[in-house]
Amino acid sequence: MKKSLVASGVAALIIAVASVGVVQAQKESSKDKKKVIFVAAEHATFKQSATAGVSMAVLWGDPDKGAHGTFTKFAPGYDAGIHTHTNDVWVVVIKGAYLYKDDQGEKRVGPGDFIRVPGGHKHWSGGDKTEGALFYEEGSGKFDLIPAK
Repeated sequence: MKKSLVASGVAALIIAVASVGVVQAQKESSKDKKKVIFVAAEHATFKQSATAGVSMAVLWGDPDKGAHGTFTKFAPGYDAGIHTHTNDVWVVVIKGAYLYKDDQGEKRVGPGDFIRVPGGHKHWSGGDKTEGALFYEEGSGKFDLIPAK
């Protein structure tokens, strides 16, 4: 009986110490997540993406590796073609219009409008023919554009 009480006490102590270690590790890894990020779209540093007609300013994360937030610009008349993305994508338009089309119809997503495109959902997107589009884009994982067949 004494041995089982001692063993239980040791096990509880190990769990408590491990828990403190996990909490400390979580605090260390979340330090950057607790920083305030402010970027004015008009002063963001945009870089041309591999896709002609698209430029991005990374605000947080890394769109090539995982979850991220960017300001993205579509040039006037940009046509992404019919495609999917592996991960969910959230878009809030700031200026111009993000044009969207799927089996349910067409949407003109204008300033202040929001659209969520689930990963794997086949759709077409592009920029307004005159203004293009400037939008905040957030992805739940790495950004990709997979042409639909």
